[in-house]
Amino acid sequence: MYAVKASNYKGLRRGSPVYCRNNWHVHHAKEGGGQILVCVAGRGYYQEWGKEAVEMKPGDCINIPAGIKHWHGAAPDSWFSHLAVEVPGVDGSNEWLEAVSDGQYGVLK
Repeated sequence: MYAVKASNYKGLRRGSPVYCRNNWHVHHAKEGGGQILVCVAGRGYYQEWGKEAVEMKPGDCINIPAGIKHWHGAAPDSWFSHLAVEVPGVDGSNEWLEAVSDGQYGVLK
């Protein structure tokens, strides 16, 4: 059995208020690892570095392999509630990076 860790999500464990998003970050692991996001309510976004943001609505699920730089959070005009599940891996760690800029976030609808 594996425990679900929610300690590194900076207030995103319950409901995220409008304009709330976390920093870019990477989940590292020598093997396995990563993260699974499940939108529970509201509307949010997930974005991988260098790719377009993906809108998340209730029931949407995203599997993020280890080593992918990404962020997730509320849509600019909505609150967002999601489950963020850390996938078990060998020598797993999280690396918190720069903030998602207002310019990057501001283009989302």
